[in-house]
Amino acid sequence: MDPLEGEASSVSVEYEPVSVKDVLVEMKDTAELLIDLSYSAVLHRNTDLAQEVLKLEQRMDVLELRARMSLMMAVRKPDDAEELAPVLGIVAATGEISDAAGDIAKIVLEEMGLPDAMRAALPEAAETLVRGVVDPNSAYADRTLVDIDLESETGVRVIALRRGDDWLLNPGPETTVAADDVALLRGPELAIGDVYETLTGDVYETPTVDDPGIEDLERAVDTIIHMKNLSELAVDLAYSSVLFDSAKLAEEVRNLEIEVDALQSRFEAWTLRAAADAADPVTLRGLIRLGSSTEVISDAAIDISEGVLRDIDVHPVVQLAVQESDELITRVEIESGSELDGTSVAAGVPDVESTMSVIAIRRPDEGWLLVTDSDAELRGGDILISKGTRTAASEFEALAQA
Repeated sequence: MDPLEGEASSVSVEYEPVSVKDVLVEMKDTAELLIDLSYSAVLHRNTDLAQEVLKLEQRMDVLELRARMSLMMAVRKPDDAEELAPVLGIVAATGEISDAAGDIAKIVLEEMGLPDAMRAALPEAAETLVRGVVDPNSAYADRTLVDIDLESETGVRVIALRRGDDWLLNPGPETTVAADDVALLRGPELAIGDVYETLTGDVYETPTVDDPGIEDLERAVDTIIHMKNLSELAVDLAYSSVLFDSAKLAEEVRNLEIEVDALQSRFEAWTLRAAADAADPVTLRGLIRLGSSTEVISDAAIDISEGVLRDIDVHPVVQLAVQESDELITRVEIESGSELDGTSVAAGVPDVESTMSVIAIRRPDEGWLLVTDSDAELRGGDILISKGTRTAASEFEALAQA
């Protein structure tokens, strides 16, 4: 038995009066971080990140139990059960995401085997996620993030801190980085090495791999990375569909899940064909696990938005939980002849007077196109998934109309 699994099973969780909203907020933030950490652990062969995933998975188990207890205590009559049933579904789906992330992390910890093409397939400009322990003598120790001004100076962000067993998710400007904190950093690979060394006092080593040059394997790896990106987008859209009680966003979650299912079918075929040319087919075992776990995440996104799809009123506690900032995700359809028709998009930024960022395009005849790291040209008929403020979203929707 994994020692972390044994530790998790021995934790006693007693009922205590807690805000369901606060628990759901932490579950949502934890699920998003788990997805990020688990894939980064696999893509960078990082056992330290994989261990953090299992620690965070333990935390999610506790949150899930507390949420279930609070929901059971809240039911007084049949109407309460009807309203809270979709909330229970969200709790269960978030737990499924956590379990899938744990399974992904174990690919690294159990040395299941992964082809070197996994690392070789990463875009050179992709951001890197690393884990480091804050050295007491670090220039960053005992200072707030606003004082360090790390992101402005280097482009590197502190996305989470673990202080003992306590997690600080989405740390803000006034968050203090303390000695011995476990810090999770994300940023450009060219800059993250220097930040890591300043933070930890250790030399940052960039992993090097050889590209095996197996065509079917390269296709399989490209497909699994696309599946990962679509599954992450599906989870974002699912939470947003609940927040805004948006059947249109929930329908896009369903469209994404259908696309991931189709990709998984192709992925499995290419992986099996690649096994014939691989020097050691056993190294593909982890790749197969990664494909099945990714599909579980996209299925969980459907479960999160199920209440919206079934036209069940969204319980206010869920809206309060998801709505933590003014930023939102929107879906707009571009009409031919509108100002957005023919507009170019560079790294997600459209060439119009708008602060909205385009995350993805669903093109009826081509499927999904993720545009945050690539360029594209918008066309009439495109369905845009974008992120921005409420004010910007309203103005952006007007730009899409002829």
